[in-house]
Amino acid sequence: MMERLPLLGIRILDLSKVWAGPYGTRLLADMGAEVIKVEAAASWDMTRSLSLLGPEVERQYNKSGYFMEYNRNKYGCTIDLATPQGRELGLRLTAMSDVVIENYRADVLESLGLTYDALRAVKPDIILVSMPSHGLWGPDAGRIGYGTHMEQLVGLTSLTGYLDGPPQKSGISYGDPMAGATAAAATIAALLHRRSTGRGQHVEIAQIEALLPFLGEFFLEYGMTGVAPQRRGNRHRSMAPHGAYRCADDTWLALAVGSDAEFAALCDVIGGPELAQDGRFADVVSRYHHQDELDEVVSAWTIDRSHRDAAAALQAAGVNAEPVLTIPELVADPHLGERAFWEEVTHLESGTWKTTAPAWRFSRTPAHVRLPAPVFGEHNDYVLRELLGLGDEEIAALEREGIVAREPLPGQDV
Repeated sequence: MMERLPLLGIRILDLSKVWAGPYGTRLLADMGAEVIKVEAAASWDMTRSLSLLGPEVERQYNKSGYFMEYNRNKYGCTIDLATPQGRELGLRLTAMSDVVIENYRADVLESLGLTYDALRAVKPDIILVSMPSHGLWGPDAGRIGYGTHMEQLVGLTSLTGYLDGPPQKSGISYGDPMAGATAAAATIAALLHRRSTGRGQHVEIAQIEALLPFLGEFFLEYGMTGVAPQRRGNRHRSMAPHGAYRCADDTWLALAVGSDAEFAALCDVIGGPELAQDGRFADVVSRYHHQDELDEVVSAWTIDRSHRDAAAALQAAGVNAEPVLTIPELVADPHLGERAFWEEVTHLESGTWKTTAPAWRFSRTPAHVRLPAPVFGEHNDYVLRELLGLGDEEIAALEREGIVAREPLPGQDV
């Protein structure tokens, strides 16, 4: 018999937008929390506009894959918190919630009259989680920052790229998911603290500081040596061979060899005794100093094989090698399919498609996608009628004044 999800009974008011905050609240929703995402007609989550669909597609704001991936398992309502009536509704929702999460600029909550003190006045044990890009105080606290900026600010971009080339940004914005995961963990910790003490608190997560610790080794290296770490491309500071090697049909193989034993296993597969006895590759240090020649040997072997065949042969010999998989290959991957990693979801307006399942697997409380991401204002009735107890005339008046909406205002997506 399946038991209740770990966070069942916890209600979270989600005021966040884009990726960092919504990812954190999605993790909590996947664990069973009731997450109510609040948008406004004039200030809606900008990821709704990132659909990459043509202008002929109607209601594109409900068909963005970006938005749907990070807002599943949530209820969606619209309340303009910048109005006096909207603020009052927000405070009434706070009074019946456990956590409020936001990733506004540092000064926004104060401008809305929704500071921690204001929230605590209606719910003394409320937990407020704030996720400003640069923190709530300090010289840069007023700056606006997205995940696209975080990699540059923490030094990750300066470390990415080839030795003789310019800094390069990664293909995604690592600052967002790192901050989101940190926020989810901090929320659970604050909930546990409240359970034992009865006291809520204001949790601050500066997104820049959430990403910085993942580069800790580079700061430690600089502190010990006084030398700034350099870009290495696909190479490693001690392993060789180490990199991505072209295979047949323009596929690629990732390979990392860290010891003499692993290199001996590699030689058995790709070169035999002749390669193993080559003095240039006799030990870890020698291989490191002859990486160019070694890369040529490896590439000559991989180029005639598919990435999967090459990886299978090397893995069978105990060599750390994996195929570089594309998005279509991952969706069709037999291992992920066997583990039921992909879940099929039917959305109210976007049809049926596959999405990622929760990454954790609890033996007693297995999580799954219970709700697709909400269309704009989809759960207004649930929030306004069932939770807040408003009647038809009250809701109609709020809609006439634009405080509550069923559709966003065009061009107001931030």
